[in-house]
Amino acid sequence: MTMDTRINRAGYVGLFIVASSALMYEILLTRIFSVTMWYHFAFMVISIAMFGLTVGAVCVYLYPKFFPRELTKYHLSLYSLLFSISMVASFVIQLYVPFSFPSDDILSLSVVANWLFCYFVISVPFIFGGICTCLALTRFPMQLSKLYAADLAGAAAGCVIIIVSLETTDAPTTLIFIAIFACTGALFFLYGEQFKRLTVAGLFCLVSLSLLAAGHSWLTREGTPLLQIKYVKGALEPPSLYEKWNSFSRVKIFGDPDFMCTPFGWGLSPKPVGDTRVRQLWLNIDAHATTILTKFDGDIRPLSYLKCDVTNLAHWIKPNADVLVIGAGGGRDLLSALVFDQKSVLGVEMNPAIVSAVNGPFGEFSGHLDKHPKIRFVVDEARSYVARENDRFDIIQISLIDTWAATAAGAFVLTENSLYTLEGWKIFLQHLTPDGIIAVSRGSAAENYRVASLARAALLSLGVSEPENNIAVVKFRTVATTLASRSPLSAHQLDTLENVSKEMGFNVAYSPRGGTDKFYPPIVKGENTGSFEDRYLIDLAPPTDDKPFFFHMLRPTDFFRFWTMSDNLGMGRNAGAVQILLLVIIVVTILTGVFILLPIFAKAGLPVYRKAAPFMLFFAGIGLGFMFVEISQLQRFNIFLGHPSYSLSVVLFTLLLSCGFGSYLTWKVDTTRSFRPTAVRLIMLLGALLFFGLLTPKIIQTFQASATVVRILIAVGILTPLGLFMGMAFPLGMSVASRTHPNLAPWLWGVNGATSVCGSVLALGVALFFGISTAFWLGACCYVISGIALYFSISGKQTDSTAEECADQGVSSQVA
Repeated sequence: MTMDTRINRAGYVGLFIVASSALMYEILLTRIFSVTMWYHFAFMVISIAMFGLTVGAVCVYLYPKFFPRELTKYHLSLYSLLFSISMVASFVIQLYVPFSFPSDDILSLSVVANWLFCYFVISVPFIFGGICTCLALTRFPMQLSKLYAADLAGAAAGCVIIIVSLETTDAPTTLIFIAIFACTGALFFLYGEQFKRLTVAGLFCLVSLSLLAAGHSWLTREGTPLLQIKYVKGALEPPSLYEKWNSFSRVKIFGDPDFMCTPFGWGLSPKPVGDTRVRQLWLNIDAHATTILTKFDGDIRPLSYLKCDVTNLAHWIKPNADVLVIGAGGGRDLLSALVFDQKSVLGVEMNPAIVSAVNGPFGEFSGHLDKHPKIRFVVDEARSYVARENDRFDIIQISLIDTWAATAAGAFVLTENSLYTLEGWKIFLQHLTPDGIIAVSRGSAAENYRVASLARAALLSLGVSEPENNIAVVKFRTVATTLASRSPLSAHQLDTLENVSKEMGFNVAYSPRGGTDKFYPPIVKGENTGSFEDRYLIDLAPPTDDKPFFFHMLRPTDFFRFWTMSDNLGMGRNAGAVQILLLVIIVVTILTGVFILLPIFAKAGLPVYRKAAPFMLFFAGIGLGFMFVEISQLQRFNIFLGHPSYSLSVVLFTLLLSCGFGSYLTWKVDTTRSFRPTAVRLIMLLGALLFFGLLTPKIIQTFQASATVVRILIAVGILTPLGLFMGMAFPLGMSVASRTHPNLAPWLWGVNGATSVCGSVLALGVALFFGISTAFWLGACCYVISGIALYFSISGKQTDSTAEECADQGVSSQVA
């Protein structure tokens, strides 16, 4: 059988589909992990995907006898098919493995073993996908640029397809759809070939998966789905009344609509409530964050208990107000405004699934608040909405808003982070009336101290000289409400706060007249808080758009000291996320070394390693550089665009598609005669990184109040040049390397993948502790090092003797 050195058009389509399926599966796992595990485990999906894809490439390199060149198209189809089947099998295994996360022992042997088991089970489909992708990109060198373009374009398409799928169905059904899609990719690879048995197997799998999808969809409508998430946060999930998925959340509603119960409230005083009974339902987001649906028939009197909640203090001191509620949720804060007979209420809710549920199937239960003459709903991200509008409000209320949900941008990009930054608070304060009040409630001491620090910094930035006169904090148990205004709080307002607090049993932790919490005065007055921060190992610095991680207050120097403390101010869960990040960095580095780097170095041998070192450094650099730039841009534009789905449909899509186009543009670049064409493009890449790295923060600040379409165009305009030139680096480097090291393509692919695996978590760590800009500039530095390495690889007079040495070391056998 003769060796086929070219792939047909159907092969391009097959690679496009496999790449698209792999990215859709990766994104779907971030959603599933956010539900079944805690949100800070979801970000490891990126590392799992990169790890699996790279291990697949290493398999091609280590076991060339299993992948003879004359059967390349057969193996492309076979491993696409295995990728499809293993997706469903891996998911079924996950359904029956409860993932526990004890907050007091997150590094116990059982938790680590459970986590490693999940890691390997989930990585199996990506290993098969990695084998397929590696074969496609290393066995047809004359078509590398176009194939790499098809790979990236497929991934870009997956960003959009997954959004549509999750908006129309649930996660298990979407998984089956992705498996069907991957299966069609296997059939495209077989087009024009004579592998009849594999063709029959592919068609059988396609029909079987289609029947599974049809049966599952029918049973889901009947309320008995075949595939259903059983364990969430380590426990069996109870039956629900309603379920809806989208690209950034899963919404479920639990409870008995006819059951009368004691009113629930995060800061509800028991004194005036008495024997009040109401009907309530629980609206749950990603199996953790909860909001309340309250039975409302138009009569406000049974809901008077809402006046007794510490989160509603602003209504006591600001009557007859125009109110903005950020995070309308189940409508509880909207009802509170009605109880206080406020003038108007605008509820801004980012999640359309919540608004649809509350005003749709549960509209009769909740009283159809969308039809109330005083209430208006807006489905949008609050910060970007407020920035665009000219309205002014007397009260802006933000009550315990956090979903703890992982978006596709990575779990450390919480959708609410943009609400708790200095820039975000400046926008909110500027949209208050002169004596308007922003009321922010949080549920832990650490978070409330940081809110006070943020309030002071925001007021100072707006020219308030003595912000300590404009801030008050009132607590009930662990919940506290921070009140801040551009104007000093009046004597009447302070009297009201004190009287209400006394009646309700609240605690005035801080006011311009004093307070019961000794830690607030130095925070609010800007005095030295170093001893307090050292005592509790907490970072009180106000978050900014460059470091928007409000919920993560643990300093990197305090990793191990923190866990010896008996009193951590309620930071345990959030600090656990940081410890998990550290654990993942360590484990991923070890796994990468053991399963990727060690095997390829052992296979190549030291002489090859030495002579190919510049190329190794080049591909390692672009692997790290791309991940640092990509993740930093995802985080930065997530805030700018204002909606988590835009991280997929705009940012990731634009980066991947432009990278694919950049790769396509290199197919005519002649790297055999001169290094100059390659050097020019690498210099243009560095220029683009420098230019947009310096200007992007200023551009974002200038256009943050623009319409959504304008902001999307701005984002596309910034990301496209970056992606275009970053997409050129890999095919150009591989083309140059093939001149002197023609047998090392899978080896270099493995090095690139290994650094991408590590880079996916390192970039998150750098952004978390040092800022998004630092992560971006480190990525740019990686590209600088890569360019220098590629230059020295050319000027080092590499000769064909190197290839002969490779053969002597047994390397050339991998392309046999």
